[in-house]
Amino acid sequence: MQPRHPERPERLSELLSHFQRIGLTAETRFREAPLVSATQAGRVHDPDYLELLERLSPMEGLQQLDPDTALCPDSLEATRRAAGAVCDATRAVCTGEDSRAFCAVRPPGHHAESNAGMGFCFYNSVAIAAVAALEEHGIDRVAIVDFDVHHGNGTVEIFADDPRVMVCSSYQHPFYPNRQHDVERPHIVHTPLPEGTTGSQFRHAVESSWFAKLEAFAPELYLISAGFDAHRLDPLGGLLLTEDDFAWITGEIRTLADRSAHGRIVSALEGGYDLSALSSSAEAHVSALL
Repeated sequence: MQPRHPERPERLSELLSHFQRIGLTAETRFREAPLVSATQAGRVHDPDYLELLERLSPMEGLQQLDPDTALCPDSLEATRRAAGAVCDATRAVCTGEDSRAFCAVRPPGHHAESNAGMGFCFYNSVAIAAVAALEEHGIDRVAIVDFDVHHGNGTVEIFADDPRVMVCSSYQHPFYPNRQHDVERPHIVHTPLPEGTTGSQFRHAVESSWFAKLEAFAPELYLISAGFDAHRLDPLGGLLLTEDDFAWITGEIRTLADRSAHGRIVSALEGGYDLSALSSSAEAHVSALL
């Protein structure tokens, strides 16, 4: 990516260094991210789109996919490993090898639609993992919960006509990407939030719009699109959440997962562009998962 682009390598290096400094790495087991398989990616993304990414991938320099999103020579491997990490974590959780997992990955994925990348996203990692759970691991119902400051348009587009997957997305509105937020389906739950929404307002909105529907749906697996750019310090958003709010929503998801999903949760990093706020918010999230 371009110098000083918000979706930069320091997002992960600083987060992982922070986890090491506070001793969180001693409480977790690390796995190397494998490459997602072509079969797994192809269940979600159109072949023509995947071929386009291959064709545009540069040998050097940058190739713009849109004004915000560029491919560099390593972008496709990174995005394949991001999706592979979420799929592998899903396998481990579904088979009982682990109960919960957090995937510290980049680039993010929830803006990637079936036939288009955008918003720093190329493959929709969480969507790919959801379909892998359904097709490979005997899961019948998956819930995807997304609390990134930006709407999970890609996830909504991919599952709009698949009632096996409930998608709950809270997001600042009106705001980027301004698409798919008007999709109306019983299993698609939109929670738009005005700029300046506080933590207490966020909690009330999520509790009133998500929880009863999730309980009725009774998912067997929860996947989290964990974006921390709704933090009050994030430069790309206008919501006013704090670390305590991310800990709260994670704890609520744990409670719901314990009721219907045997506690099975896989979380994947999405947004979060203030390095300090990202690290402390991810700490709160992972600590609540633990």
